[in-house]
Amino acid sequence: MKTGLFFGSYNPIHTGHLIIANYMANYTELKEVWLVVSPHNPLKEKSGLTNMYDRLEMAKLATENTENVKVSNIEFGLPQPSFTIDTLTYLHEKYPEKEFVLIMGADNLVSFKKWKNYEILLKNYQIYVYPRPGANVSEWENHSSIIFTETPLMEISSTFIRKAIKENKNVQFFLPDKVINFIEGKGMYR
Repeated sequence: MKTGLFFGSYNPIHTGHLIIANYMANYTELKEVWLVVSPHNPLKEKSGLTNMYDRLEMAKLATENTENVKVSNIEFGLPQPSFTIDTLTYLHEKYPEKEFVLIMGADNLVSFKKWKNYEILLKNYQIYVYPRPGANVSEWENHSSIIFTETPLMEISSTFIRKAIKENKNVQFFLPDKVINFIEGKGMYR
């Protein structure tokens, strides 16, 4: 049983994330997708991150009616910043029966050689890549571990949403209603 791991800050989770997760869980050979909420991505500034428990709660609210998309807080108990290779080693020990696959955007694949132990990731795991505009991934096109998908392209980012909320703009349809209500209830991103 292949389980896709879709790592992210989810600050906040939005429709684009959910469409990617749904596509991977239902239109590829993956049986399920775990949205792994990362407390701190080593390639991003931590100062701009909202509380990890709020980000986890928003991800849970966004996926509560899905069957094969789950939310994971596995990295909350691991050393920070979170390195994918360390998380996978831990998951492999905890769930030896599962075959884990990485899910990432083509933009992340461009900088993949900056990742800790990326060679080991390529050797031991498949990577399902969704398209991102302007990402030149030609060097990876014939790699046996990398599978390019035809995931619908969504030009939505968490940065765009945080800015829109700060500017008091309508974000309906960019986020699930329950996530909007959670953000408004806590006065987040203002």
